Amino acid sequence: MRYVFILLWTLFWSVPSAIAQVSLGIGLPGLSIGINLPLYPELVRVPDYPVYYAPRLDSNYFFFDGMYWVYRQDNWYASSWYNGPWGLVDRESVPLFVLRIPVRYYQDPPFYFRGWREDAPPHWGEHWGNEWQQHRSEWNRWNRRSAPPPAPLPEYQRQYSADRYPRAEQQPAIHSQNYRYQPRDAVVIGHYREHKPQQGAVWDSRQAPPQGTVQREQSSTRPNQENAARDLRAPQESRRSQGPEKNRERGEERGQERGK
Repeated sequence: MRYVFILLWTLFWSVPSAIAQVSLGIGLPGLSIGINLPLYPELVRVPDYPVYYAPRLDSNYFFFDGMYWVYRQDNWYASSWYNGPWGLVDRESVPLFVLRIPVRYYQDPPFYFRGWREDAPPHWGEHWGNEWQQHRSEWNRWNRRSAPPPAPLPEYQRQYSADRYPRAEQQPAIHSQNYRYQPRDAVVIGHYREHKPQQGAVWDSRQAPPQGTVQREQSSTRPNQENAARDLRAPQESRRSQGPEKNRERGEERGQERGK
């Protein structure tokens, strides 16, 4: 019984420490949040905001600063591809302009949005509590005239629909090749840094390889081929050069024998 009590006490104190180790920002992509889009969605800009929303979807689906954002079951999720996989976003890290989206642009508003002004953002401080409000007290104080321009939509993703949609390990390389926008939000910047395309990325056989890959491979093999050919020619040339010298030495030896 004593050991059971010690074990329970250890587990009780390990939970807060584990929670404290969770870094703020966007979690690792890999979550399925019940959204399955076979095609690239229609996105319309929210007037005077650097944000797009999806009017034809029955979801709270947005695009801001180069990433897609979804509000579902009181959580925010983000992805650099329109159909995920999705990463959970910490409430204290949700970008300010995402928090400021007016209520009317939520296509699937939760019940606690009722009674809130449609032309104003949700009452996040009231809903998430004083602790969140203290950390993000300035979230709704801004000059609309100073809003940044919206990021360009990654419309290259239209060609990746249905069974052509890339796997999670393929997405960073394809995205960096086709989308040159540099994000401004600190959370988005951190996400892009953590998900840089790695060397040797796996490409689907139905997709064209990155431009220049074939040329780089060919140029890298040419020096090796030239070195191999040079190594093969070296023994032959040495034997050829040694042949006349050996004949000359034999002729001299025969002349000396005759003189004797």
